[in-house]
Amino acid sequence: MTAQRQPASEPTADDPVAADRVRLTAALPGLPALGRTVPGLSTLPGGLTNHNYRVILPSGGSAVVRMSTDSDSALAIDRYAEFRNATTAADQGVAPRVLGCDPDAGISVVDWVEARTLSAADIDDSALLERIAETCRQLHAGPRFGNDFDMAAVQQRYLAMVQSSGYRLPATYRDFLTISEDIRAALNVRQPRRTPCHNDLLPANILDDGAQLWFIDYEYAGNNDPYFELGNLWSEAELPLPRLGELVAYYVGADSPEYTARARLWAALTRYGWTLWASIQHAVSPVDFDFWSWGRAKYELAVAEFQGPDLPRLLQDVTGTIR
Repeated sequence: MTAQRQPASEPTADDPVAADRVRLTAALPGLPALGRTVPGLSTLPGGLTNHNYRVILPSGGSAVVRMSTDSDSALAIDRYAEFRNATTAADQGVAPRVLGCDPDAGISVVDWVEARTLSAADIDDSALLERIAETCRQLHAGPRFGNDFDMAAVQQRYLAMVQSSGYRLPATYRDFLTISEDIRAALNVRQPRRTPCHNDLLPANILDDGAQLWFIDYEYAGNNDPYFELGNLWSEAELPLPRLGELVAYYVGADSPEYTARARLWAALTRYGWTLWASIQHAVSPVDFDFWSWGRAKYELAVAEFQGPDLPRLLQDVTGTIR
């Protein structure tokens, strides 16, 4: 859920950005990189959980200011963990440098990277998949993050909120809870080492400056199964199935039916879980975006896997048992 790295015109005084100016003014003492006065804010398109701006720093360089929306509490985003993890990823060389952060105000400032934001069409390319796999390995080999990311716990929390609040949900959603639990149990049989993961590698969270790739926006970052990372990326980019095996092979260094199955099962679970994210956003987000249709598409893809003929084989591949 990120912004394209393209500056737009400076907003006028009567823009909705005025409220963000007030927030930023109050936070300035804790953001020394911005100077003593609010810099000019050039809006950046995109962003489903943040407002994003390009600013010119007193030093003459550029930065991105990200300001959270009101959906933070509903989505249980930990801005302190985000700041720590983004800093760790920057130290590892895979994320822009963090220039400042006020977690309580939901504001972060990071270096502007002169790069293009990737699209799903960009990622449907062998050379780029290999570079993404390499950057994932670089992040995953770094120091552990200070928190874990558990999709099962996230889903349970989101589902409880959706049910207690009466938010809209696909009518048959609960029918697949048992299947999702069976998949998680299979994934737990032979778990790889948990590594520091981004956990939200949709194409728009990957920048390419021509020399290297940058992963941005660490709202959901935490230590996790690295094949969750690969499966979620494949899912978010909606790539053809052969691309998943290719991505895993680049990451592992060889073809691996077990790890490809693992990534594919995680992709199904992420689609099932992010359906709830969309349900919550549909109810609470001020952003003009069709969250319901987005989530419904995720749900239908998850159900296709849950009911598909490949599921028994995938479960066998990750557990090493015959079913």
